[in-house]
Amino acid sequence: MSISTGARAALPQVPEAVHRRRWAILAVLMFSLLIVVLDNSILNVAVKTIASPAPTGIGATQGELEWAINSYTLVFAGLLFTAGLLGDRVGRKKVLLFGILVFGVGSALAALSASPGELITWRAVMGFGAAFVMPATLAVLMNVFERDEQPKAIGIWAGSVGLGIAIGPVTGGLLLEHFWWGSIFLVNVPVVVVALIAMVLLVPESKDPNPGRMDPLGVLLSVVGLVLLVYGIIRGGQLGDFADATVLLPIAGGLAVLVAFVWHERRSSHPALDVSYFRQAPFAAAVAAIALIFFALMGVTFFSAFYMQSVRGWSALQSGLLILPLAVAQMVFAPRARLVVDRFGARAVCTVGLLMVACGLAAFALFDATTPVWVLCTVFFVQGTGMAHVMTPVTVSVMQTLPREKAGSGSAVNNTFRQVGGALGIAVLGSVLSTVYRGGVEGHLDALPAAARNVAGESIEATLAVADRMGPAGAPLVTAAHEAFLDAMHVTAVCSAGIALLGALVVALFLPGRAPAGQGPRGAGQEKAPARAGSKAVTVAEG
Repeated sequence: MSISTGARAALPQVPEAVHRRRWAILAVLMFSLLIVVLDNSILNVAVKTIASPAPTGIGATQGELEWAINSYTLVFAGLLFTAGLLGDRVGRKKVLLFGILVFGVGSALAALSASPGELITWRAVMGFGAAFVMPATLAVLMNVFERDEQPKAIGIWAGSVGLGIAIGPVTGGLLLEHFWWGSIFLVNVPVVVVALIAMVLLVPESKDPNPGRMDPLGVLLSVVGLVLLVYGIIRGGQLGDFADATVLLPIAGGLAVLVAFVWHERRSSHPALDVSYFRQAPFAAAVAAIALIFFALMGVTFFSAFYMQSVRGWSALQSGLLILPLAVAQMVFAPRARLVVDRFGARAVCTVGLLMVACGLAAFALFDATTPVWVLCTVFFVQGTGMAHVMTPVTVSVMQTLPREKAGSGSAVNNTFRQVGGALGIAVLGSVLSTVYRGGVEGHLDALPAAARNVAGESIEATLAVADRMGPAGAPLVTAAHEAFLDAMHVTAVCSAGIALLGALVVALFLPGRAPAGQGPRGAGQEKAPARAGSKAVTVAEG
């Protein structure tokens, strides 16, 4: 679907008062987004501490730790699309304030959890709040920047996502060295208070002036379908077996419900999502690229943490510091990616970016227990550089395809594909890692009792724990565990690189090339705004 020429000409401008403070508004949006993204990466560092008996931790089992992470993911992914729709309808500022408040309350309660069950519950509450924050930040951005500045603003927004992922382990490591495990959640509370005050003072309200009728059936189908699909993916990752009935049934059910959602949306006179946008190659290729790059990257993030801590013996803080080159590359190059796109076109830039990501992932297949630190830093920098030149152009492609008043829906689609792709990456590539590792270490566990043998084969951490209890006699088992993990990491790295190469092929075939001279890149939903005048937008309120 595209807007008529007359409608394009009538596109409203951003109010002058909002336009003047647009960079301050972007800083508030980045601040809000950062705490949501940073929280998940912090938790990954704290799992060992939380698993310890009280008073150090709360004695969470492996399964309880997984659900402390997955309860957040499940609620977050299931509600992203609905939250984006609500922002378009009731107001994005309202939704953003609601989401960050719920996230802050959930953080405080999670910090005070006395049992794993409580932690799982409050993590789900945090995921509920985060689902309203993530799409609203990008939707507000699209409504406070004119079209020609949107790529730069989106680049800065995308850079903050990469920064959150990278500095989370560093922040978590620092907090755990000086405070109790609940500090990783409690630190969110003062940040949320500052964010709420800044939002009230700076962020303007915006919404779709003509939202049309509600589509409750479409919303319900989207929530049920996404929750079932993501649950099945998570379950498959936990079991390491995607053929199990408890995995196949929710995945098949989720896909069936999502097919019903598409069928309903195509026939509805007031659809929650106009699925005809997916017929446009730039839009469809962009969301596919988002899913594929996060599939590959979340998988490698999963095994790189074990490589650095379990094989190399580095602390959580040291491991986090090693990922900083990725954050630096994101922050430096993401805001400038638009300049490269202007010169070479989105197709060439995204293809090269994904090839860089693929090379960075493939490099893990060459790592061993003595790989120099500078090599790891270089690889992370290359990955961050490639990702910066992919995420900005594809996000611009998604957001500028839809009209500004549908920014919440566009942001929700963007983030939903990213979340599902990341969940698939962790589950599928995690299963590959576990399967190859178990096959490699099994031959060295024959001397153990049957019960200990089954536990030791689950993961490198479990094997090392058994070896530690054996004392000096466990030294050969430690060496075998390291070798088996490196072999498994090499196989998984090649699979990750293959997924990134598939993404490169998709964007090379379907993203638009360089725009003709004198004509900027355009989406189907918007045109370049005319020269600024004194007119005000009908969809953006200055207060």
